[in-house]
Amino acid sequence: MQILFFRHKKPPTKARRTLRTAAVAFAVWLTAFFALYFTLHSPNALAASERKLPIYSVEQTEKKIAISFDCAWGVEYTDKILSELDRHGIKCTWFAVEFWVEKYPEYAKKIIQKGHELGTHSKTHPYMSKLSGGQVRDELNSSCKKIEEVTGVKPTLFRPPYGDYNNQLIEIANELSLYTIQWDVDSLDWKNLSATELSLRVINGVKEGSIILCHNNGLHTAEALPMIFSTLQNRGYTFVPIGELIYKNNYTIDHTGRQHPAQ
Repeated sequence: MQILFFRHKKPPTKARRTLRTAAVAFAVWLTAFFALYFTLHSPNALAASERKLPIYSVEQTEKKIAISFDCAWGVEYTDKILSELDRHGIKCTWFAVEFWVEKYPEYAKKIIQKGHELGTHSKTHPYMSKLSGGQVRDELNSSCKKIEEVTGVKPTLFRPPYGDYNNQLIEIANELSLYTIQWDVDSLDWKNLSATELSLRVINGVKEGSIILCHNNGLHTAEALPMIFSTLQNRGYTFVPIGELIYKNNYTIDHTGRQHPAQ
């Protein structure tokens, strides 16, 4: 007679149950981690999360630079600025808010008539990263339409108020055929620096392909221009409008916002 012996399993101890639960939890966590990792690092996800930048400066082999003036409040010093630009044979870029163009249409026309470039600085001067896509389009379309209506020239450049932007803003500007422009040299003329302080900030900050930020109503901006223009021209720099400085096609923008021609 064959006798069978059955070995009964001992019930798992509390320590074993805890260990088994921990192992299962870790496996679940590991699976979720890798699923999330590969989702976030897929080509589509990387493209979607990539930070887009406006143009801060331009890679140049020649000593070309651009000076720009934002127009939102008043015209008290604008004629003096225009006179200094004429005296030094300089063409530049102005960025105007729609309500400024509406209030001072004669100055918008004068800027174009003197051979300068006029871009949009938005419709109402808001923080545009806080707007919806529809509101961004309205800011850009409305302001461009007003500038074209007054001057006969359609803007191709846009400077965000306060330098504030996000991916949505740059993407919509691109859709509307507008190049989004920042700066790499800030005159800080809005802080009412003295003409000498303002001049030295600009002169010492410039390099090939720089874009200089000024304002048409800066307290000492017009006063500082003769020193800025004379010094930089004597150093071999040529001032051109931003539209002539930037690359319009086949370019890249590095992490500093400097635009480069595509290789």
